[in-house]
Amino acid sequence: MAEGQRRGTFAEPVTRQPRLAPTFWQFDCPQQAACSQLTAPDSRISIGSPRMGAADMGIAFLDLQAIYRQDQAAYDAAYRRVMDSGRWILGPELLAFEKSFASYLGRRHAIGVGNGLDALTLALQVCGIGPGDEVLVPAHTFIATWLAVRQCGATPRAVEPAEGSFCIDTAGVAAALTPATRAVLPVHLYGQPADPAAMRTLCAERGLLMVEDAAQAHGARHRGEAIGSFGRLACYSFYPGKNLGAFGDAGAVVTDDDALAQALRARRNYGSHTRYAHDSEGVNSRLDELQAAWLSVRLARLDAHNVQRKTQAARYLERLAGVPGLVLPQVPEGDEPVWHLFVVRSTRRDALQAALAERGIETLIHYPRAVYRYPPFAAFGPAGRTPSDRLADEVLSLPIGPHLSLEQIDTVAEAVIDGAGT
Repeated sequence: MAEGQRRGTFAEPVTRQPRLAPTFWQFDCPQQAACSQLTAPDSRISIGSPRMGAADMGIAFLDLQAIYRQDQAAYDAAYRRVMDSGRWILGPELLAFEKSFASYLGRRHAIGVGNGLDALTLALQVCGIGPGDEVLVPAHTFIATWLAVRQCGATPRAVEPAEGSFCIDTAGVAAALTPATRAVLPVHLYGQPADPAAMRTLCAERGLLMVEDAAQAHGARHRGEAIGSFGRLACYSFYPGKNLGAFGDAGAVVTDDDALAQALRARRNYGSHTRYAHDSEGVNSRLDELQAAWLSVRLARLDAHNVQRKTQAARYLERLAGVPGLVLPQVPEGDEPVWHLFVVRSTRRDALQAALAERGIETLIHYPRAVYRYPPFAAFGPAGRTPSDRLADEVLSLPIGPHLSLEQIDTVAEAVIDGAGT
């Protein structure tokens, strides 16, 4: 799952209660109903905003300044290394990060690109997906997954999430297949694996391309195998709020296919492997040296940060078990999620969010609409109410991440228990 390509454009639309103290993220969006529609933590970004004390600001959903301060010396050293090198694009920092990230996932190649949406689009394009092809995509996801399909000229076909899950599964995909289906694009939403082993088997049996959208699942595993290693290709976003995030836009495609890797490297760079030799059509979508250097720092801390998220999620699951009217995320046997988001469900979601806001706790909604309820994709959605519509009315993302302590998680849990009855 990938975000907005340019600063100041809309990315993941979510709903948010009134603003807490200024943090790394600054949001400016039109009002919709009683809540603000914004793209947090994925909209206009203001770096170095003033901050207030913890007692004044409450509990922030995301605080990247805190993450920066945890390893400030390493990030600053990476910046100086790049600035001293005089290499800004397609240089040694990118090569080093690509090698490390591919090794981390157990894949032969990682190809850095400008952002997660470009990763998805380029992956589909180099596999020949285009007009007349149908690509199965989740109805409940961020819009970039669908945009990538349309940018190839192909047709998205919605698959509803599995019962009790936020992700699609193999049964849902099998039921949605048509003679025009060429590819399946499962999204490991919120850091939860989307039935990848069975999905891989189904795609192999039906001769379908499987491209994983792993934008929210850096480091997740399924039955011991890394998410990102199941599809012919897998696509990542390194948007700042991700478990593995840059300090700006960035993305990558991973694959074991040498020919596809070569095609991707050319396509991201104007269709060229060497200067002024353009053997194919291409775009400008390159992960720059500064972001690559910073990502190398973040990658070295990824497993430790994911352990923190797992510990925090376990605390939420323990504290919130049995709360009336609250549905907690389930973890199927064999899955090792990385808890990019901790998402609960409540039929009284708006009242619960308001109650948490009153106590200074920031929450977000991922996502307020099924993708086919947005105007560009209205023609691809059913007329009646769907499982994804129900999710859009009920989901609420609680704070989680390495910027938080277990004591703060307990504070949020207590507020949820109190607010669930409001």
